[in-house]
Amino acid sequence: MAEQGLYEELARQLSAVGAVKRGMARILPADCPAGSAAVLTLLDRHGDIRMSRLAELLSVDMSVTSRHVAHVAARGWIERSPDPADKRSRLLRLTPAGRAQMDELSRRTTQLLATRLGDWSDDEVGQLIRLMTRLRDSFGDCRVAFTGPAAPDVHQTTRTPAEAK
Repeated sequence: MAEQGLYEELARQLSAVGAVKRGMARILPADCPAGSAAVLTLLDRHGDIRMSRLAELLSVDMSVTSRHVAHVAARGWIERSPDPADKRSRLLRLTPAGRAQMDELSRRTTQLLATRLGDWSDDEVGQLIRLMTRLRDSFGDCRVAFTGPAAPDVHQTTRTPAEAK
């Protein structure tokens, strides 16, 4: 187990991840804010899903999820269709326009990371990926919320104070 001072420094460094996320959000197209990009990214990763599952993955309530879904649906990036297993539910899926938007988000994200991490070696980038994956897996017992398309594997935990103990 690492010493206390290392955990304190890690906590400080993790709080600085917000600056990285804000920088990544600045590259999003004007008509695709972070919440919309998160919806598209999750549909791209998980395929057709119900609104309730999307809300769970986003770790937000249904009213917030509904607003995000309405935004992307109004732009033609997703479609809602009846769930064959439960006609009361709707399945959300990317449309071809949504896939094109995902391609653009991916292009922008990749370009930003290549620019900002251009002086990093492939081994250093690979090490960061492995360590971030391991960190996320260490928090696998709590719900996670995707906060942007640029780093689909970077999540925020949403524990209550009682759960954190």
